Amino acid sequence: MTLEELTFARRFDAVSGSAIREILKLTAQPGMISFAGGNPARSALPDETVARLCAKVMAENGKGILQYGATEGYPALLEYLYPYLRSTLGVEIPQGGMLPVTGSTQAMDLLCKALLNPGDVVLVENPSFLGNIQCMRLYQARPVPVESDENGLIIERLERAMQEHHPKLLYVIPTFQNPTGKALPTERRQAIAELAAKYGVIVAEDDPYRDLRYQGEPLPAIKSFDHEGWVMFLGSFSKIISPGLRVGYLAGDPRIIRKCTIGKQSSDVHTANLNQAIVAEFLRENLLPEHIHAICQSYAVQLRTMLEQLETFPAGTTYTRPQGGLFIWVELPQGLDATAMLNECVRRHVAYVPGTHFFAEGGHANTLRLNFSNSTVEQIQEGMSVLRDVIAHS
Repeated sequence: MTLEELTFARRFDAVSGSAIREILKLTAQPGMISFAGGNPARSALPDETVARLCAKVMAENGKGILQYGATEGYPALLEYLYPYLRSTLGVEIPQGGMLPVTGSTQAMDLLCKALLNPGDVVLVENPSFLGNIQCMRLYQARPVPVESDENGLIIERLERAMQEHHPKLLYVIPTFQNPTGKALPTERRQAIAELAAKYGVIVAEDDPYRDLRYQGEPLPAIKSFDHEGWVMFLGSFSKIISPGLRVGYLAGDPRIIRKCTIGKQSSDVHTANLNQAIVAEFLRENLLPEHIHAICQSYAVQLRTMLEQLETFPAGTTYTRPQGGLFIWVELPQGLDATAMLNECVRRHVAYVPGTHFFAEGGHANTLRLNFSNSTVEQIQEGMSVLRDVIAHS
């Protein structure tokens, strides 16, 4: 037998790798203007503050930080996470109902590991975040799309899908959704919690963008309407402190958290103590409000600049107008293919993500996702000019 004859696990048959990660390789080219990722701006990364906090926590507890830690989380982070969620979500998370994780991506992986058997149905927004659609497929679950309108997930379609498919899980990004930037109104959030209890469906509420609001009023979490424990909240500090620290959290029913904790033990033992300690200090010193205010001011200008550029695009182009988050969703005139256009854009040093990758069943070739947070105003103006020209001549 040779290595060429090696067979891989069948769970990989439906997974080809992240289209975003492949496109991001192209963005490493010199001079590339990238609207492809979901990276915070370099100016939003608080390197000096993190350096100070790192020195502080190492001076106070360096030996403990450098030793193995508990899978359940670094004690100081847990101490501040409970009141943090109480103030941000308006819900009381029971003791044992919190698990620090290595980015909220791991939270989804652990939920899938704990809950899903091969063939189980997971309801997803249409479109939805492709990274977590891949995660579901790796656990051999079947993602079933539920249609959205201009306000997000359509509740009548959701209930019909629950009745028809008897899903184990609903995955939803309620605030400034990835990839569309839409935010579910309060009444739909409440309806989701009520339907979850009615049909016995766990809701994975993935909400990493909720603090990146540039206008309008904050919306309550779906979790705040959850009275029976069906909603699991996935949070992250990647977009508001640093994606490189890889610190997120999973909050909800302690019985589910316990299963996820066992699953985490065989994944990475525990999230890095030093990274958890740094985030704990951010919370202890109450540094987040001022930091979030500063980055939101900058992001608001970048978002407005991209929206102004989109107003000049060819007739028939439609797009979302989010009040926050990191993304704008664009639909080109019928007949255009965003995947086919990408090569020409990359040749002219502009990158984006074709929208087809965000649909569980593919299609929708005339769509694309644009990120504005990782480009300066001047880069947005230049890159959008190139994109406009390529569309006009396609």
